[in-house]
Amino acid sequence: MTFASRMTRTPRPFNPERGAEGAALFPMLAPELRGLMEGTAGCSPYLRGLMAVETGWIAAAMDDPEGALAGEFARLRATAPDERPTALRQGKRRVALLTALADLAGVWRLEQVTGALTDFGALATHLAMTACVGAEIRRGKLPGMTEDDIETAGGMVALAMGKMGAGELNYSSDIDLICLFDETKYSRDDYLDARASLIRATRKMCAMLSDITAEGYVFRTDLRLRPDSGVTPVCMPMEAAERYYESLGRTWERAAYIKAYPCAGDIEAGLGFLKTLAPFVWRKHLDFAAIQDAHDMRLAIRNHKGLHGPVSLPGHNMKLGRGGIREIEFFTQTRQLIAGGRDPDLRVRGTVPGLNVLAAKGWITPEVAQTLTDHYRAHREVEHRLQMVNDAQTHSLPTAPEEMTRIAMMMNMDQADFEADVRSRLAAVHELTEDFFAPDAPAKPCEQVAELDQQIVERWKTYPALRSARAVEIFNRLKPEILTKLTAAPKPEEALIAFDGFLAGLPAGVQLFSLFEANPQLVDLIVDIASTAQALARYLSRNAAVLDGVIGGSFFAPWPGREALIAELSARLEQEGDYERQLDTTRRWAKEWHFRVGVHLLRGLITAEEAGREYADLAAATLAGLFPAVQIEFARKHGPAPGRGAAVLGMGSLGACMQTATSDLDVIVIYDPLGVEESDGKRPLHVRTYFARLTQALVTAMTAPMAEGRLYEMDMRLRPSGNQGPVATSWDAFQAYQETEAWTWEHLALTRAAVVIGQPDLAADIEIFRQTLIQRERSEGKVLRDVADMRARIRAAKTPASVWDVKAGDGRMQDIELFAQAAALMAGLPNRSVMAGLQAAQSLGWINPEVAAQIADFYRQLWQVQISSRLLGEGPINPDTIGSGGAGFLLRVCNAENMPQLEQRLLQGYVFATEQIESVLTARAEETPDEHSEGSP
Repeated sequence: MTFASRMTRTPRPFNPERGAEGAALFPMLAPELRGLMEGTAGCSPYLRGLMAVETGWIAAAMDDPEGALAGEFARLRATAPDERPTALRQGKRRVALLTALADLAGVWRLEQVTGALTDFGALATHLAMTACVGAEIRRGKLPGMTEDDIETAGGMVALAMGKMGAGELNYSSDIDLICLFDETKYSRDDYLDARASLIRATRKMCAMLSDITAEGYVFRTDLRLRPDSGVTPVCMPMEAAERYYESLGRTWERAAYIKAYPCAGDIEAGLGFLKTLAPFVWRKHLDFAAIQDAHDMRLAIRNHKGLHGPVSLPGHNMKLGRGGIREIEFFTQTRQLIAGGRDPDLRVRGTVPGLNVLAAKGWITPEVAQTLTDHYRAHREVEHRLQMVNDAQTHSLPTAPEEMTRIAMMMNMDQADFEADVRSRLAAVHELTEDFFAPDAPAKPCEQVAELDQQIVERWKTYPALRSARAVEIFNRLKPEILTKLTAAPKPEEALIAFDGFLAGLPAGVQLFSLFEANPQLVDLIVDIASTAQALARYLSRNAAVLDGVIGGSFFAPWPGREALIAELSARLEQEGDYERQLDTTRRWAKEWHFRVGVHLLRGLITAEEAGREYADLAAATLAGLFPAVQIEFARKHGPAPGRGAAVLGMGSLGACMQTATSDLDVIVIYDPLGVEESDGKRPLHVRTYFARLTQALVTAMTAPMAEGRLYEMDMRLRPSGNQGPVATSWDAFQAYQETEAWTWEHLALTRAAVVIGQPDLAADIEIFRQTLIQRERSEGKVLRDVADMRARIRAAKTPASVWDVKAGDGRMQDIELFAQAAALMAGLPNRSVMAGLQAAQSLGWINPEVAAQIADFYRQLWQVQISSRLLGEGPINPDTIGSGGAGFLLRVCNAENMPQLEQRLLQGYVFATEQIESVLTARAEETPDEHSEGSP
């Protein structure tokens, strides 16, 4: 399509005489195009001058503007280095005129206009850089570099910052560059000479672009965004820049790097540098403290430019003023900074793409994204017309009424309508963005707040979380709301003491308090947790980053399941190249999901049984997701795992999918080398040593305390021969041991076992063997005598602390589990659940259906108490210390009216379960000739 066929608007000539002169230059064009030239020339002296110089080229470009632009870029690329200063200035005239006409006529939308300007800026920078670096190479001033290195500028790169990096270069913008070089391309002896040469080339490049000659200029060039620009050279080694950002980088520099992109020179080196810098730009936790930093930057800009006060159109700065372009950019970039560390999809460079992805990810509504996009585009069009008049780097509306008329006519609007439109858009942007940066102060606390213990409130100021002035400032804004919510709790003093414990445990406060301020609903959650589950509150005070998941993810969505969790963790670990970062990433990920299960149980969103399965899913997914990373790291030295590799058999609560918030992981590691005797790596190991060390590496990966804490404790005492046996057992040895040497308790344990890691064929073989072993015939009398012996050993080893100690003891969880496992073993039932085992006991005739149902119901009650107690504290429940919130939670989970009623249920249940189990053991465990009891080791 031709230019004329795509026109949607035409500017009106502010100066008719000058407009007529401009139109007269183009008698060869169609009337509508001459009208465009007339309106443009009549509004912009600068563009009228370009028309006079580039008449023939622009007239030809009207047939195919995109082709004309591409042709001009091709011409510039073919230009000899010594001809580039002049050629680039001619290119600037042509690109400036073509983009202006396409913009004024509505032929190109804003993104096409800014994209064309940006593409030309990148090309001009690259051509100037390679010309200047090439001259240094040809003079022998860049050690080790040849003609082949000119195109990559000898390892030097220009990072486009700001609007150019985002592909949003405005009409008369300067270009912000950071020039770096890859010092690894030079030897230590050559480093200083190379550095001096590249600094010299950078200065010459800037002069080629920005010096004003008879042909004009290309771009004003600004290098001041580089690290510590007052004292550093114009071209820095990448390693020095990395050190600066890691130690001294500020929030505004993080925001600047959202838009950074290599535009000239060694693009690959530039991309590598940005990848290295990603942890600085994109924080691993939700960074709501960035809101305050951005707000402070906005205020600093307004103070510096004198832009405070209500909007008055004459002289209003469309970029930096209230409701202007920068407000939209800060709004977008700040939200990207908040969450971009967790979600790489948010790491887009453009403002409009940023708004779109924020809406898609639920950080803003689609309506807000569309509204701000519309205003952004309209603001940028006004900005462009202000700059087109005289090619001035201005962003301010005119102060003279007649000049305001000129801009309105460039927009093909009446002045009154133009001013009303601009004023309306500025007000709308200000209204949408100001609350985000400076939300209204919280309501004053209710009068009853004074009834709280003020001594406790007063000591808050001494806590580590409030040691910085900034933390105190934010917390003081939150304090009235927090006190109001504590007062509204059923037992205000209990809630205050619990919240005090949470606050005392926080090592720092700025990030968390900023999170609360930006998301007030979290204060309700914290008060609820602190006044109900003190163990969870203590956990939260040490791991406050888990709250990221409440805001940044689908926290209250249905449980995704084990396979989805494995896929999510695996995807995250693939993005981390460093092994230690993978371990920390796994810890952050697991903690968030762990916290989610606890909150869902606390809030009554899931049952105790569902929580047990979810905790087990998470543990298994953590093992399965992390183990490949452990194997890859181990294989760097010792080669890949021989044969079919290793499988991890989950035992106990992990295998049975009934874990609590504090459960250890009971596992057995089984490997199958398929006859291979030694690994194939830089440092080969015998297979037994290989898998023993691999197992130890997995245990370390799961248990080692790191910056993000530890994952789980692991217990491997259920492996063949217990603590005396190897930590990893070969598949052949495992089968032989289970068939000829294993004790009864080990076969009982296998009734709850499940493979959680392993190649599918090895996992299938282990499961088939487990089922076959369980289904083989065995002596009922021997099994039950061994169970009786095991009960006696457990009874001698541990006495329950109280009625609330529901795990070990006669008639308690472990006792019922052992009884159910014995029934499953005798019935040949490989189904892992206690309920299935009780059904097996019924089918064997050990108990009648009514007794089976009663014991099953009682076991569920015990599980409800157990999983609740692990959320409320570290040991058995103490009704005197859990408070009314904890008691209310426990009673709700257990469906009881009061604590005495629940206590009575437990006491009666212990007696009943003990009587039924012992009656079976006594009645059915007859003597069997030539056999002896085994018990447990």
